[in-house]
Amino acid sequence: MKTTRRKFIKLAAVPMITAPFIIPSRVWMYPPSNRITMGFVGMGKQSQWLLAKFLPLTQVLAVCEVDTTRRDDSQKVVNKFYYDNQDKGVADCKAYNDYLELIDRRDIDTVCIATPDHWHTEPILQSLRKGKDVFCEKPLTHTIQEAIDVMKAVDNNKRVLQTGSMQRSMKEFRIACELVRNGCIGKIDHVECSFGGPPVPCDLPGENMEPGLDWNRWLGPAPMRPYNSILSPRGVHDHYPDWRSYKEYGTGGVGDWGAHHLDIAQWGLGMDESGPVEVRFIGTDAALIYSNGIKVIRKENGFGVHFFGSEGEVMVNRGTFKVIVKNHTVASFTDTESKNTSFMEEVDKAEKLLLKNARIKLYESNSHYEDFLSSVRSRKKPVANEQIGGRTVICCHLINQLYFNNTAMKWDPVNFSFTDGTGDPSWLTNNKRDWTKT
Repeated sequence: MKTTRRKFIKLAAVPMITAPFIIPSRVWMYPPSNRITMGFVGMGKQSQWLLAKFLPLTQVLAVCEVDTTRRDDSQKVVNKFYYDNQDKGVADCKAYNDYLELIDRRDIDTVCIATPDHWHTEPILQSLRKGKDVFCEKPLTHTIQEAIDVMKAVDNNKRVLQTGSMQRSMKEFRIACELVRNGCIGKIDHVECSFGGPPVPCDLPGENMEPGLDWNRWLGPAPMRPYNSILSPRGVHDHYPDWRSYKEYGTGGVGDWGAHHLDIAQWGLGMDESGPVEVRFIGTDAALIYSNGIKVIRKENGFGVHFFGSEGEVMVNRGTFKVIVKNHTVASFTDTESKNTSFMEEVDKAEKLLLKNARIKLYESNSHYEDFLSSVRSRKKPVANEQIGGRTVICCHLINQLYFNNTAMKWDPVNFSFTDGTGDPSWLTNNKRDWTKT
């Protein structure tokens, strides 16, 4: 969308700005057509982080939020950034209560979604149908069927989708997976992933709510219930609300850190285009079983992601890394083993010693956000595309289903279906509340 000089001056003079407005000549030399435009849906804590990442790289044209205070605050943050950094874009951000108004704008190329889990899928699907590329936070969806629908919709609409599994863009996780994929620790027996448990049914009491929140729209496809501030604290807050602990809105610790660590397990096992064939308990631990017999086991406390092979172990988490080959510690940076080295020095050491002649090299992304925008331009799939995010979140949902039903289930990762009469069929439907008629 081209902007005339007169219109630019008019739009840039937002009410919050009182300082003299001087336009540097370099603004007019920056072609708007080269700048990807973006709209944001959901302006809570996570969006503060995402907004800071995308503001310098794109032109943010709109924000959408059902809480008036967060909505207005986000609009001001965007406009102030572009006012203070006039070479980065134009201070012309609009604010919406209804995400459909944002998505309907033809001048918006991409949509960034950072809502609670139960509000991921509809904005994704609507954005794809309107020709938008999408960045959506993890876990990608709230149910298995939604994951299937999103994967199909990306292909059908020929769009780009990146999910927020940003560990794929961190070198330590890529190197850990390359070590596993190249056989540096022999044949893999099992993987332990450390993350929290499943969500529970919401039993929070009703509270009085001050004006300024569209509660019906916040609930959206979830069941109607009275307002509670634990689910959606009013105004701008600096914490992650606990809606994710309740199954009507979130996927619990399984969908939170599990979406990160199970994603790395899938990457290291070469299962990005497949998935487990069974989910069951091993003792008291939930486990995903793959067709080759490898088990991915949920642990309450552990290293993050821990690969066990016939000839060694690879352990990785954010800020910690350890590799053991044939009982010899090749590299280590942990809370107890970090004396005269640094974290990245140990990661680089493992890469240099064990991957010099590696046959398998994995997708290298150094920025999750720039990788998405690069894929928007090139039309190639990003590092955490819809197939990766969709199949990872299915792993999360299978583990949650195991806890909900307390019985083993068989899964067909090719046809996306439960087999042998197992599984909860409701997770292969989209029976959601029609909140628009409330």
